Amino acid sequence: MAKGLLLAAFDFSTAHEDEFHDWYDQEHLPERLRVPGVLNAERWIDEANPKIHVATYDLANADVMRSPAYQAVAGDNQTVWTKRVTGMCRRIMRFEGEQVLPGDGVAADDAHALLIASMNIAPAIEAEFNEWYNTEHLPQLAAVPGVLAARRYRATDTESERRYVALYHLRDPAVSRSDAWAKAANTAWSDRMRPYFSDLLLLRMNRYRRTAAA
Repeated sequence: MAKGLLLAAFDFSTAHEDEFHDWYDQEHLPERLRVPGVLNAERWIDEANPKIHVATYDLANADVMRSPAYQAVAGDNQTVWTKRVTGMCRRIMRFEGEQVLPGDGVAADDAHALLIASMNIAPAIEAEFNEWYNTEHLPQLAAVPGVLAARRYRATDTESERRYVALYHLRDPAVSRSDAWAKAANTAWSDRMRPYFSDLLLLRMNRYRRTAAA
């Protein structure tokens, strides 16, 4: 069975920064990691805006999100602290999905940067879109020097704002600005697909590191 993904992106500029990080480090991530089937948890900060935060969780499969153990800490069962902190934040995107390609990939522990590409696609072109992504776009980007992991997902939650997400774990932020990346990303087929994208969201993230002052 293909692995799953949970991704949560927040703008926490209206929250208390120290409390936001305390909540994630001391309660929220440990709580999620205790759920069977949650394989790992990573935190990321937008390279341009330090108030944009993303958390990613690799799952044994997408059904983990519907397991009794996960439901016991989700929705109405969220803690008081979770409700308080998330109530002060603006949600950018929440995504639950199943890995399309390669199917069983996981996060690269030694990555220092993450590029997230998420979008919807016009239904009339969706079959070709998936062929392009699976046979050209993701494989070519995965082969760029410095790309440590490349994976794509299809939403399993009908309430997800976007149907498709791709994650690229990178050695460093410069990888996605390299000539090799540009050559791999900008092909004739890519140019033909892009006009059919909607709700495109690109996030360039650096791995979160807690500092002594935070």
